[in-house]
Amino acid sequence: MFKEHHVMSCLNTSTRSHPAAFLLVSIPGLQEAQFWIAFLFCIMYVIAVLGNATVLCFIKTEPSLQEPMYLFLAMLAITNLVLSTSTLPKMLIIFWLGSREIRFHACLTQMFFVHTSSSVESGMLMALALDHYLAICCPLRHSSILSVPAIVTMGSLVLARGVLLVSPFSLLVRRLPFCQRCLISHSYCEHMAVVKLVCGDATVSVIYGLFVAFMVMGFDVLIISVSYATILQAVLRLLPSKDARHKSLSTCGSHICVMLVFYTPALFSFLSHRFGHVAPHIHILIANMYVLFPPMMNPIIYGVRTPRIRKRALRF
Repeated sequence: MFKEHHVMSCLNTSTRSHPAAFLLVSIPGLQEAQFWIAFLFCIMYVIAVLGNATVLCFIKTEPSLQEPMYLFLAMLAITNLVLSTSTLPKMLIIFWLGSREIRFHACLTQMFFVHTSSSVESGMLMALALDHYLAICCPLRHSSILSVPAIVTMGSLVLARGVLLVSPFSLLVRRLPFCQRCLISHSYCEHMAVVKLVCGDATVSVIYGLFVAFMVMGFDVLIISVSYATILQAVLRLLPSKDARHKSLSTCGSHICVMLVFYTPALFSFLSHRFGHVAPHIHILIANMYVLFPPMMNPIIYGVRTPRIRKRALRF
């Protein structure tokens, strides 16, 4: 009865081109368990907020952390906070209070922040890979190439890329007819989950989504892969000391762990929407982890594996 009431409310308030609001289905097939699943998500979110805020505090107050790698980490921490905060509070309202309605324009706004944050995070991971490459392969030129103005410029370009590439998502979706279909099989407004509700021709929106994915993650993963392949080759060839090799490879390991944590669920969600036939609850759970797990794990991985941050945390 509750479900039917909200569906009818959504349809009755719809306009000609799109519904006035959508209903988020949360986790299909796990509605009875989602009350308890929300506690896990809430704990992950609290850890993400505390961890990233702590990293930002350490970098801001510790003079020895005012270096390229840590400035990129600060940008990554801010992006993590935006990504998790744009989704988790609404998820908890859905899971705990049963309020599944989200206004059409609020849905487009959430879509913008989710995908822009994902794009910026991917760009920050690429920037960290380039920083590590310069630190190992070009140590004498590292500080001159990655000066503070250069870091600010790089961060601004990554942000501008995300905003410019993701903004058409909302513009394209807004122009499409929905024929009063308003049930989104997701816990937040993800681009393809919304596009699947369109009853007209959504080919342009789908193709543009593929284009953005390959332009952002495809390009970034290529640069990251080339950077670390070159780093590995340089470490094995140029560093005769076993301790020096271990230290360099250990730093690489922490960076690669962060990238796997981010790109693995992102790739799974991307392929499931377009090409796969995955059980809906599995897909949605992993999509939820995509916006919570990387923000939670990034400060933990860097805090444990980065000596300066670890020492600062122990002093604190």
